[in-house]
Amino acid sequence: MTDGGVLPAQQIHKAIADDVIRADAAFEDGQVQPASLDLRLGGVAHRLRCSFVPGDDTVETRLDDYSMETIDLSTGSGAILERDRPYLIPLVEELRLPETTRARTNPKSSTGRVDVFCRVITDHSHRFDEVAAGYDGRLWLEVVPRSFTIKVRAGLRLNQLRLVTGREALGDAELRALHADEPVLWKAGVAPEPDALVLAGGLFLGVDLTGSGSQGVGYKAKRNSKLLDLADVRGHRAEDFWEPVAAESGGRLVLEPEEFYLLISSERVRIPPAFAAEMTAYDPTAGELRTHYAGFFDPGFGHRPAADGVQQGTRAVLEVRARDVPFMLEHGQSVCKLVYEPMLDEPDVLYGSDLASNYQDQDLTLSKHFRPAGTQVGDITH
Repeated sequence: MTDGGVLPAQQIHKAIADDVIRADAAFEDGQVQPASLDLRLGGVAHRLRCSFVPGDDTVETRLDDYSMETIDLSTGSGAILERDRPYLIPLVEELRLPETTRARTNPKSSTGRVDVFCRVITDHSHRFDEVAAGYDGRLWLEVVPRSFTIKVRAGLRLNQLRLVTGREALGDAELRALHADEPVLWKAGVAPEPDALVLAGGLFLGVDLTGSGSQGVGYKAKRNSKLLDLADVRGHRAEDFWEPVAAESGGRLVLEPEEFYLLISSERVRIPPAFAAEMTAYDPTAGELRTHYAGFFDPGFGHRPAADGVQQGTRAVLEVRARDVPFMLEHGQSVCKLVYEPMLDEPDVLYGSDLASNYQDQDLTLSKHFRPAGTQVGDITH
């Protein structure tokens, strides 16, 4: 693909070797993903009085105005970050991008699923999560725990970075042509005709609310829960942090304002090896609703060889919050959009079996921090 795309794993490794991506600490096994690089927290967190972008200044210069306290993350078991308080943490990795290469960042799936809002800022920038072509400097991560008080420590990986060159995302005609050649979406086990896809600068997905009565359709974060240690994988009881939610008769669910929900898409999706994807925030003109805080989907998500005899595609877990007023969702209602991008080359490893990925065969799956739940949403294992 001569007109550019997302850099695959093998070219991320080359970028590290060429000092395009650099760090004081050695890079770790598993840090490079099929189309992204996991970024690591540095040794301190600045407790902020408010969020900010540096504008024409450096981040460090603006910190003099906004930092109220410096917290050490490098000793002992780490430090506690309180709910609804912004913190700014320098990342271990730094960039020296060529003039032809830009970058984007997003929370990792496990970060978004515990409602930890995080976004990157860079020097001399007015935008979050976008790194300009040719940028040379440090990366800083703003972290805001929304539902749970969390514990973090230096070296944890809460977000990811993608390197991109050249062209932008696939247009609707290109996405229909891709689906005709190798399907990217299934409804009720059937790949719809390309003209039946709901597209507008990306592929729209609906929400599954088929449960009713005692059968749950999602999870809602509990308020005033226990401390969530983000370094403790499978170490927390789900019922200490989540409660199942049930749909009303007719497949409807009222979202309470500012509550955080985990729901699931009604469709199954697939990211072919030659493509990457990103889930974008819901269009605010369609309602006061925010979906999908963690947006990157790597090549290989939902992709299985047809010879396996297994239904291709995987459902997407949706991180949802209503703003300001109660918001009614109905089964099948479009709530998010998946934007596809070409890879510069196919990655030498794919999401899924190549990497023992956490969410390749997910149904409604909590983050890796929780012990596996039972087979029913409403049957949380004790």
